[in-house]
Amino acid sequence: MNEIKNKSVQTFIDELASKAPTPGGGSAAAVMGAQAAALISMVCNLTLGKPKYAGVEDDMCALLEKSEALRETLTQMIKADIDVFDRLMATYGLPKNSDEEKTARSEAIQATLKEATLIPLACAQACAETIALSRIAAEKGNTAVISDAGVAVMAGYGALKSAALNVYINASGLKDRDFADTQLAKLEAILKGVDVAAEEVYQIVKAKL
Repeated sequence: MNEIKNKSVQTFIDELASKAPTPGGGSAAAVMGAQAAALISMVCNLTLGKPKYAGVEDDMCALLEKSEALRETLTQMIKADIDVFDRLMATYGLPKNSDEEKTARSEAIQATLKEATLIPLACAQACAETIALSRIAAEKGNTAVISDAGVAVMAGYGALKSAALNVYINASGLKDRDFADTQLAKLEAILKGVDVAAEEVYQIVKAKL
């Protein structure tokens, strides 16, 4: 598969709608997260250099640096999710004619499932960070594009919840329950308070419209 980030939006959407197993929900979550980060950057870029917002110039510069780092991280996660899922599907196709083959297949599936749990978990963490950053954009950004800060928080929130679903489904197939429970605990810590946080940002934006 060609580098997913170099494809057109139309191609990605078409592939998402097809019978092919990838791209799927995990990569879609990363796309939503990357869009959230990009929208925060947009608010920053349309605030910086404006005399009216000179007082928040340093804050916007710092915010832009963080949002751009997140945009790059989440963009890379689109391909990472596709790659690990393709490898997972390949492990299910391994031979299982003998006991040795069955053992090797099971071990390969479990090892790849662990990776497939960690990638959306990392995506969830990055998406949670976009929610936090969108608040700064909403509070200090150029009010002419304040609605974009609201779209950013909604995209980040949707991405986070979507990534969480991929953690849950992959963790459910793990035999190593200590590992699974540890990752699920990390996810719950990430999710704690995000419903309220996202709604607060949304209301901050709405009040300025």
